[in-house]
Amino acid sequence: MKKKGSENYLEKIPVHSERIKWSQAEDGKVTLDIENKGVFNTVAQKLFKKPRVSHVHLDDMGSFVWPLIDGKRSILEIGELVEAELGEKAHPTYERLAKFFQILESYSFIAWI
Repeated sequence: MKKKGSENYLEKIPVHSERIKWSQAEDGKVTLDIENKGVFNTVAQKLFKKPRVSHVHLDDMGSFVWPLIDGKRSILEIGELVEAELGEKAHPTYERLAKFFQILESYSFIAWI
């Protein structure tokens, strides 16, 4: 039976997907702009008046973390910066970060290097 590598999730290094455009408002809030491409999206846009671009608004923690995703910092390093900036508001920090990155990965908003 093969054993999976003992890779620590917190040591993974995330990078933004090239297809995601984003902006940061003056108040620090980050908005991800997702272009809806493909046959089914085109049909939905025409028939059901669905938008060509969807906007995902991140919360305070997500807005702080998103710009830190640079392809150099691991989740552990990002967590240390979150702790320093948000303190108690971020607790439980690493559990929240792990879930946040799992969600980002599930929507292909990030990749790993």
